[in-house]
Formats: sequence, C-alpha cells, structure tokens
Amino acid sequence: MHFKWNYEPPTPEQKQAAAELGTKLGISPILAGILIRRNITTESAAKRFFRPQLNDLINPFLMKDMDLAVDRLNDAMGRKERIMVYGDYDVDGCTAVALVYKFLQQFYSNIEYYIPNRYDEGYGVSIKGIDAAHERGVKLIIILDCGIKAVEEITYAKSLGIDFIICDHHEPDETVPPAAAILNPKRKDDTYPFKHLCGCGVGFKFMQAFAKNNGIPFSRLIPLLDFCAVSIAADLVPVVDENRILAYHGLKQLNQNPNIGLKAIIDICGLNGRTLSMSDIVFKIGPRINASGRMENGKESVDLLVEKDFSCALKEAKHINEYNEQRKDIDKQMTEEANIIVSRIESQKRHSCIVLYDENWKKGVVGIVASRLTEIYFRPTIVLTREDSFATGSARSVTGFDVYSAIKSCRDLLVNFGGHTYAAGLTLRWDDVPEFRRRFQQYVDEHLMPEQTEATLNVDAIIDFKDITRKLHSDVKRFGPFGPKNPKPVFSTMDVYDFGTSKVVGREQEHIKLELVDSKSNNVMNGIAFGQSGSARYIKSKRSFDIAYTIEDNIFKHNGIQLQIEDIRPRENEDETQDATS
Repeated sequence: MHFKWNYEPPTPEQKQAAAELGTKLGISPILAGILIRRNITTESAAKRFFRPQLNDLINPFLMKDMDLAVDRLNDAMGRKERIMVYGDYDVDGCTAVALVYKFLQQFYSNIEYYIPNRYDEGYGVSIKGIDAAHERGVKLIIILDCGIKAVEEITYAKSLGIDFIICDHHEPDETVPPAAAILNPKRKDDTYPFKHLCGCGVGFKFMQAFAKNNGIPFSRLIPLLDFCAVSIAADLVPVVDENRILAYHGLKQLNQNPNIGLKAIIDICGLNGRTLSMSDIVFKIGPRINASGRMENGKESVDLLVEKDFSCALKEAKHINEYNEQRKDIDKQMTEEANIIVSRIESQKRHSCIVLYDENWKKGVVGIVASRLTEIYFRPTIVLTREDSFATGSARSVTGFDVYSAIKSCRDLLVNFGGHTYAAGLTLRWDDVPEFRRRFQQYVDEHLMPEQTEATLNVDAIIDFKDITRKLHSDVKRFGPFGPKNPKPVFSTMDVYDFGTSKVVGREQEHIKLELVDSKSNNVMNGIAFGQSGSARYIKSKRSFDIAYTIEDNIFKHNGIQLQIEDIRPRENEDETQDATS
C-alpha cells in the first residue's frame, strides 16, 4: 500500500521566522519550522513545549462539580463509609482505578475496587456491580472512565443508599445520572479549559483536588503519574496541553521508578534497559493490560497494577501475557474471517463504510478487529457479535470523521452506546442490525469526504541526508511524547538510491533492510521498511526513488541512527512527485 503525501513548502516568511526561532532555541531551522506549523511560534512557548512543568497543570477546582466531589469523599472518610473504586475493563479504566485506589489507600483503609466482567455485565455500570456493592455495605462508588450514561443504574443505586462520583471523559447525553458529583470536562456546562483528558486523567485531577483540599503535598501524587502516561498513550487522546505535561512526567516516572505492576509488565515485554516511549506503551504494555479484560476479567489487570510484591507481580504479569497470546490468535483469526467477508462483498467498493456481524466472534476482540479493518480499507468500520437477542460491538473511524455522531444518528435503534470521535461501542437488538447497517451507511455516505478514505501521509519537511545529524536526532526526540495532535515528525528525502547492500528480511521476507545514499552527499543511511518488500525489486534495479520516514535510534548500533521508512515512491511517476512537492 502506498500513501498520498501531503506536503506544504514553507513560504519565504515562514522560512525567515523558522531561521529566527531556530537561532533563539539553538535548533535547526528545519525543526523550528515544524514547531511553527504546530502553532508554537515564540521562544517562551517552545521552552514550555520542550520542558513541560507540573506547576502548569490546571487548577482541578476549575472543573465543574470538583468541590462537590471532594466534599462527598471527605464526608465518606469522616463517616468511615465503605468506598468502592469502580472502573472500565480497558487500559484507561484499569489504570484509573489503580491510581485512585493506590492514592486513597495511603490515607483510608475502608476501600475496595471493582471491575465489571465484560461477558457477564457488559460495559459501564452494571446492576450486578451495584448489588455486589450494596451487599458489601458500600455507600460511595467512585466510577472511572464510564458512568456518564448510566442514568437508570445510578438511579437504582441511589434507591439503595449508594452515592456515585462520576469521573468520565465520554460524550454526555442531554440527561445525566443523579450522581453526587459528575466530573467530565466534556459536559456542556463545564468551562474547564482542557477538554481531552482520558478517564485516568480525570481520576488524577480528582486526586489532585482531594490532596490540595486536605493539605497533602503534590509530591505524593508524582509516583502515580506513570499510570497517566500509560492511559494517555493507550487511549489515543491528544498529547497536547495538560495531557502533554502528564505524559511527559509519567514517562519519566515509568523509566526511572515505575509502579511494581508496570515494572513486571516491562520485564515480561523484554523492554528492560531501554528508554520507554509512548509507542512501547501502545504496542507492548497497553495490549497486555487490556488482554485480561478482553479474554477473562479486567480485575486481574488491576490486581497486578496495585501489587506491592515484585515476585507476585511477575507471576501475575506472566499470566496476563498468556491472555495476550490467546488474544493475538483470536484477533488474527477474526481479522482473516472479516477480510474474507469484505473481499466477497464486491459491492463493498461502492460503500463508504464497513459493518460486519457474526454471532460467533469473541466480544472482547471486536474492537481490535474493527481497528485492523479501518487500517486496511480506510473506511469507518463497525464489528458486531451476538449476545442472546442483542448485537454488541465496536466502531473505529478514519481521520476527520466523527463515528460517534454517525452512531448517535441511529440512536432510536440502540439499547446503549458511547464513545469518542474515533472509537465507540454500541448495543442493539440483533434483529435491528440490518436496518442499523442501512442507516449508518446512509449517514456515512452523506458526511464522509472522499479524501478521508485515502491513505495519506503528512510530510513535515523535505531534507537531505547531510541534514541528519546526531544533534538533529536528539532535538527531534525533544518533541516527544508523541501521539495524536503531536505526531513524530515525518521527513522526506528525494532521489535516493540503494547503496547496493539493501536486502529483504523477516520471517516471511516481508520487510526491507536498507542502506541508502542520496544525490547530495556521500552519507550512507541505514533504514528499515516494515511490510514493504513489494518495493524491493524496484530498489535493487538501481533506479532512484523518494522516501518518507521518521528518524529513530538504531538499537543494534550504539548512538546509531536509523530511518524508519513509512513509504517508498518510485521517481518514475512524475505526477505523484509533483503532488508531493507542490
């Protein structure tokens, strides 16, 4: 698969501004230009960007209902009420529960945690969970990463004398539950200046406010920031503003002194001895925390995250790793089945989206399969499975398309739904699936722009190999933590050649290990192109081509630099070359 490259050459004014900012900051004008395009235009803004400060975190009491939430928690502790910390079974929910539970446990012992079973209880607040809390004498439930739509369930809890403090970041409905406090920056009546916190982030703000109110030094919260970094990376929220501060210091904590449960996962992943990044969380740590909720019960992940003994944690991490291996097998099988279905539906080419359903698919993996299909076909995708007389599943979207709004447009057919712009969950009657599919497709047809279904690659700068120095590489790293709204800079070099030593590698010969030269210098650059062996024949023909890439550490060569090639484009296609550089 090849991408359409998007690149806007800088204007003379932008070049001048980049040169001036680069001089002030002591960085290449190439990188200063990237800062400017990311709306970081002054020396002071750049310094705040490169050195995020915990002192710049927003006052938590600016969030609506925060004073009510702290007062209710203080009352519960004062009255020695039993408190339950309740969360969703994904990474964001599990880390949020671990963070709040671990922090409060230092000051209060009458507290427990609860993660609903995906298969018995489904998403969010369950009647079963409330009954369990009631039986155990719980008077206050702090719910994290869900709850904003649980009107009936929380009304029921209230009738049993149980109060709720909701800490959520999903889109609220017009009617909200009768909770003691609702912390959600996406509330229409909330003026909190940053709207994109994850569930764990909202939990952190609650604990920050509780600490502030009770004279607990902020330093007591710092050891828990690694949970924030893990949830921000795994939940794919924008890594800007307050999230950037939390992720930056959370990564620092993860690398220097992680919580014991996370340390055990790092060990199991084979990540010891290297500097961990957001992508290590996305591809290694996050999936393992998710795996227990997808395969069995997410509570096992929280058990691991709050564990105090490393040898016990290591055993639990190995167990969760086994879940992850099972998950990968099921994920692969389901994706293959789904691909066959998509390829069989010839008319699919005319559809702007994919809606697939199969009553035998595993509920815990449909979200991953939806993600895979979105990556392959570049269309909004919903994957559903059957549960009794209901269909339940997950949706994933393409850049710029709001899949949550698309699902919401069919709400009269839905039993339940929730989520974000790019990911959502839904439940409906099995018999209603064909009608839902028809209406969902109609909505997408009307709202999806053709360019949103193209595989695009945003190129930040066109450079030559002579520009790639150790200093440039180390300055690029300072742009991290990377994630949505702050992607890793993508560079392009035109007119490069195989040095003569490039070769196909990998178990199935699917990757290319490259040694390249460009036409401007004698620098030989090492590169790796994952899954792009289809270009090997052209590369070996000694003809020139263009590459788009990120600059990475070469872990096999100390202080070495390696290009991770995102796309390879033959120079023969002059039209495409014009597109990229115009």
